[in-house]
Amino acid sequence: MTTQQALPRISLHELRQEISKEYTHVALTPDKGYHFHTGRRAAKILGYDESLFAGLPESNIASFAGTGNPFSVGPIHPGETVVDAGSGAGFDSLIASRLVGPSGRVIGFDMTPEMLKKARAGAKAMGATNVEFREGLIESLPLPDHFADVVISNGVLNLAVDKIAMLREWFRILKPGGRLQIGDILVERPVPADAMEDISLWTG
Repeated sequence: MTTQQALPRISLHELRQEISKEYTHVALTPDKGYHFHTGRRAAKILGYDESLFAGLPESNIASFAGTGNPFSVGPIHPGETVVDAGSGAGFDSLIASRLVGPSGRVIGFDMTPEMLKKARAGAKAMGATNVEFREGLIESLPLPDHFADVVISNGVLNLAVDKIAMLREWFRILKPGGRLQIGDILVERPVPADAMEDISLWTG
């Protein structure tokens, strides 16, 4: 069976620039006010158990800008390897680093330098040596096939132009029997073509 999707005629380079610009603001000024929720308020709305992020550095919590809760999909087990596709300020990655424990591993990927800086500072503050944050594009992950037990992602798939290609990439790095745990946005009806080609509507 072949799955198809309508691809908008927008510049991928420009889209990435605009997305990175928006999330640079979220990293640097998380309390400014956005058209999406951030921080503790977002985590509460999305149903995170507060025990999951108790003790995380407040700066990493403040710049959380997810749209779902990947931990509500299923458990993360000690010793597992987790890849966070679009790790932002590191909120979900830092939670996952606690869940996998010292025998596990978490790698977060993001394309926004300010988010990576904040995530790395949070890991250092926590003394979390089992998590690392790398700069990279999540539709082309520099990882081998069958690498991860779990791929988590939160509010990123909706930002991708070619969602099918991105999902194929995530499945590529999963081990046989691995799990994809996504928190994201769903629409109930087709998006008009003119809206799909408006970059301002893609950036959050």
